[in-house]
Amino acid sequence: MHAEENAAPPRIDDYPAPLAQALARLAERQRGPRRHRRPVGIIGPGDGDAAVCEAAREVARALALAGIAIVCGGRGGVMAAASRGAREGGGIAIGILPEEDERHANEWLSVAIATGMGEMRNALVARSAVCLAAIGGNMGTLSEMALGLKWGTPVFVMHGDVALPGAVPVADAQEMLAALVECLLAG
Repeated sequence: MHAEENAAPPRIDDYPAPLAQALARLAERQRGPRRHRRPVGIIGPGDGDAAVCEAAREVARALALAGIAIVCGGRGGVMAAASRGAREGGGIAIGILPEEDERHANEWLSVAIATGMGEMRNALVARSAVCLAAIGGNMGTLSEMALGLKWGTPVFVMHGDVALPGAVPVADAQEMLAALVECLLAG
């Protein structure tokens, strides 16, 4: 059992008023016929530092509270943190794994999809997402961002290594959430 399991569950009202109101509107939409069925992709390094991982966890948790599933690469670092956040928010975390089995899947996934495709699975993560939240950076994250941009998927970046044309930079987790929610409410 994890120590934090005894803490009070997170709520949308825990966020600053404008963001809480936007998340509430998104949650209302997710209960209706115009809900987003595609997940938000949360991408980032498998060896992300504590600050990057905590941001991924916070973003995924808030999205889950609003009824949005997340998709990621299914392994450690940012992927595990996002999966954990989604589960803490009562949501779904989908992991698209590079291996042929789920042996290296993080413990927080709701669904683990073993592809046997190696890094080519990055294309599946990018293609399956309604938008991409890149938190931290490495070559795998850059490949997912570039594919998303090529396919017209909105990409938001926090703590990225390289600025890609068309990707929208954000400063912190709350700004990332605000940008994602705005994108999701517009689509």
